[in-house]
Amino acid sequence: MLRYFPVAGIAYPDHKRDYSIAAFTFVATAICLTIDGSGSREMQWLLAFCGYAFLVVLLAGESSLLRMQVVVALLFATAGEIFASPYMEGYIYRFGSVPPYVPAGHGMVYLTAVVLGRSGFFMRHARRIAWFTVIACGLWSVWGLTPYAQRSDQIGAILFCVYLLYLFKGKSPMVYLGAFFITTWLELVGTTAGTWAWATVDPASGLTQGNPPSGVAAWYCLVDAVAMAGAAPALHLIQKINTRIVQFKQFARVSSK
Repeated sequence: MLRYFPVAGIAYPDHKRDYSIAAFTFVATAICLTIDGSGSREMQWLLAFCGYAFLVVLLAGESSLLRMQVVVALLFATAGEIFASPYMEGYIYRFGSVPPYVPAGHGMVYLTAVVLGRSGFFMRHARRIAWFTVIACGLWSVWGLTPYAQRSDQIGAILFCVYLLYLFKGKSPMVYLGAFFITTWLELVGTTAGTWAWATVDPASGLTQGNPPSGVAAWYCLVDAVAMAGAAPALHLIQKINTRIVQFKQFARVSSK
């Protein structure tokens, strides 16, 4: 069940960059979502400008593959946001539409999941962290099914089971571990600030859901999985197109002589 986890007993090194990116994203997420909880539409555009600028800076020292993963995650998550929020109304932002800073935010969230997962601390303590997430999210999910919960959360329990599949059956459990922490954080901050709110009843299934659902990290794991699967083919396609362009230019120069 843990075959894709790091080998135990190895002194995996720490890299300051990983912790700096993670810390920055956690703080920036809290500030951005809190400001937008009561800010104007104009403020959302300012937050978007800052978000894209930060994302470019954070990606400067990363590989081309990881950069492409972030791009794929950003595009896929944005499409999902448009479908799930304005169209399906599974959750609603304050102004009804997806805020312009959200795509950049998804890029930063994916990057943070990756750097947390590859960090020395997570690699050395992967199994302990995994069981912590299972117990914490499991208790949260069970609580959402009891009459003591503020809102019934059937969707959360289902998503928790999906998250377990990602974590213990997926080939990139460290990314999913990192995703749990950053996405749970942003969902709690965003819903508390009133930046968005989840519908009491999921419009697709008719099941109840919390605000946020307890296993909400599973939705973000889907984004991560698509990013990891789609980045390499996308890079290959771009390289192929560039090669064709170079060949066409060379042919055009020869033909003009």
